[in-house]
Amino acid sequence: MTEITIRQIQAEEFNRVWPIFGEILASGDTYAYPADLSLEQACAMWTSAPARCFMAEIAGEIVGCYRLAPNQPGPGDHIANSSYMVASAARGRGVGEALCVHSLQEARRSGFQAMQFNFVVSTNTAAVRLWRRLGFEVVGTLPKAFRHPRLGLVDSLVMYRLL
Repeated sequence: MTEITIRQIQAEEFNRVWPIFGEILASGDTYAYPADLSLEQACAMWTSAPARCFMAEIAGEIVGCYRLAPNQPGPGDHIANSSYMVASAARGRGVGEALCVHSLQEARRSGFQAMQFNFVVSTNTAAVRLWRRLGFEVVGTLPKAFRHPRLGLVDSLVMYRLL
């Protein structure tokens, strides 16, 4: 298996993962981000405290990224939330799994007690399958909560696992 290097990045490096963001935004089928989300807006969401951003590389090529933050402020800040993006050219190479495993380890190290995904688009079957394999359970279904560009209204899932 090819070695995947994952490290935290700061706002000044966020432009390096922006092409992956652009690709994900253009597809419109996995995130409830507006299609016109700007680099500055994405950077603020993914790198401003308490959020932290991590980047994955294979042989110097940027292949993915993730965001780690408290799921909620105050009394809910012991539960982590993460978002992941993998470049289409890198899919099927274990990048998504490596990002998630890294985020779980980082969340534990940071004192979080669980991880929650608030809005997993149900038609993103590869992600749902991976999250289940990594110990996440579907704890809720939001009927017709996502406007899929090709399939119309589809469900979103809330997934959760203890750390």
